[in-house]
Amino acid sequence: MVQIRTAIDFYERHPISVQIILAKLEAARGTLEGLKPDDLFAHDQDHYGGLGANDALALAARIGIGSKVVDLCAGLGGPARYLAHRYGAIVTGIELTPARVAGAAELSRRVGLEGQVRVLEGNVMDLPLPDASFDAVVSQEALLHVPDVARAFGEAHRVLCPGGRIAFTNWVMHRPLAEAQRQLLWDGMAAATLLGIEGHAELLRRAGFEVEAVDDETDAWGVILGERLRMYEKLRGEAQAAGKPSGHDDFYRSYVLFVDLVQRKAMGGARFTAVKR
Repeated sequence: MVQIRTAIDFYERHPISVQIILAKLEAARGTLEGLKPDDLFAHDQDHYGGLGANDALALAARIGIGSKVVDLCAGLGGPARYLAHRYGAIVTGIELTPARVAGAAELSRRVGLEGQVRVLEGNVMDLPLPDASFDAVVSQEALLHVPDVARAFGEAHRVLCPGGRIAFTNWVMHRPLAEAQRQLLWDGMAAATLLGIEGHAELLRRAGFEVEAVDDETDAWGVILGERLRMYEKLRGEAQAAGKPSGHDDFYRSYVLFVDLVQRKAMGGARFTAVKR
């Protein structure tokens, strides 16, 4: 069993990879030639809420044609490609895991978006980007992996132009967790930092942002996560019946716990919007 030390350990064995995405596309289409951005969107959007969640962030961050956007913890670049294709944004993703940086580049190249989307290997607590050079910062269900969220917010504030906006979704705690629950969420999903809604808002204010809106997404997430868990359990059962590897056990156990906590509203999710004044 691989021990979780950083988020890289989690994402190096994540169930969604560039190889899996391309294999599914080739099986469905018979070829990988002529791929368009829309062909990827059923496979490369790993956040909760799919394309609608991207649209909500784009609206909150006021992203449009030519907007210069930073995507924190960009993964394989699915939301970045969507914002580029749908809204005409120029997106720079920051991603810690080398394999996902390479995968993002390959997928963007295959759909002709390499001129609008680039994903850089880097740490969101120390962004490799110049001061006051971007219009918007976005992120989706990723800051929970960051050991020092305050530093990440400080870096987001630094790279935004005056009047620039940050819009992101993240896990939130509604009630304190037991230490065993926190440990399992770390062991299975590399959950390094768990904050309440006000904890997020306070760190944003300390970084110099004016918090504009907080939308509690817990009810919606409870439904989405329940559906995802049923799908994952079906795939896991099929793999076990076929005598094949059924996935990472700590991930499964932590995911079951997380879904239960969200549906009981001990945990949940929220979308935050704030402005650099």
